[in-house]
Amino acid sequence: MTSFIKPRINRKSAPTNKIGLTRQDYDGTMSTLCAGCGHDSVTAALARAFFELSIQPHKVAKISGIGCSSKTTSYLLKEAHGANTVHGRMPSFATGAMAANNSLTYFGVSGDGDSLSIGIGQMIHAMRRNTDMLYVLENNGVYGLTKGQFSASADIGSVAKKGIINDQPPIDPCALGLSVGASFIARSFSGDRKQLVQLIRAGLMHKGFALIDVISPCVSFNDHKGSTKSYEHTYKYYNKFVHADYIPPAEEIKTAYDAGESMPITLHDGGKIILRKLDADYNPADRSSAFSKIINNNIKEIATGLIYIDENLADMAEQNNLETRPLNQVPYKELNPGLDNLKQIQKSFR
Repeated sequence: MTSFIKPRINRKSAPTNKIGLTRQDYDGTMSTLCAGCGHDSVTAALARAFFELSIQPHKVAKISGIGCSSKTTSYLLKEAHGANTVHGRMPSFATGAMAANNSLTYFGVSGDGDSLSIGIGQMIHAMRRNTDMLYVLENNGVYGLTKGQFSASADIGSVAKKGIINDQPPIDPCALGLSVGASFIARSFSGDRKQLVQLIRAGLMHKGFALIDVISPCVSFNDHKGSTKSYEHTYKYYNKFVHADYIPPAEEIKTAYDAGESMPITLHDGGKIILRKLDADYNPADRSSAFSKIINNNIKEIATGLIYIDENLADMAEQNNLETRPLNQVPYKELNPGLDNLKQIQKSFR
């Protein structure tokens, strides 16, 4: 499909962020997705989060794979660096780009088909390496581009538009992330803009791999009675069990919650995530507690919020002692060790 640039409407009263940009400065091309698609709401939430964090668009790298979800990156941040990669290969592309230039803010958008089938191996290794990126998984339970077959995230008992019932167990991306070491794991719903924007803000500022699994209904193939990824089903069983607010370091940090009900977590940038535990006994810093919440969950309760966070796990760059300067800024004399030094380096690997 052909994409078109959004018409710019200049409003004199439009609010600006700390770097003088308006929310419209974070737009991209016109969406070609179906009207009402949950993915468009995710796009709007991403753009809003980048605007509120005052991140320069040209200092962002946006990466995606193949599928309806992977078109999202075209619809925001028109001035950002971008790559629409091979099916399922977005994580390795992002890892390589980050190793070469870690001065950018990286985020990837993928779908349940792109991530949990052909791309599952790629996703797992990005998580276990704690690659410093936000990974937004737009989860609708079907392959939208190929007319609605069940994906690997489809729940047992979910009914397809043509009446077929899924009897295979789903892969839960949040449980998967917990099992392989992702350091920030959250779940949200495209219909809850307030929660989603806050989780995206926190995920962007987290140093390490930040996974947000977003239930994002497909209006064409999975928004009918019997679907467990429809708007009706998600609104009915939506349960916020941890509320999160991200507060940048430049702002005065306040909490309106009573002592014992809130948990402030300081991120590497000095900002804070203020967590309000709606389930009083739940601790999002405890991996076993997070596992229990996810594994014992069912389709009659869609648990959302910040499921798990670990601020002490070193990210990929720190683990591998990567050069702090982007490689494209390192002088050629430093990049080229010379023939004699190269022979010594090669010898050390023998």
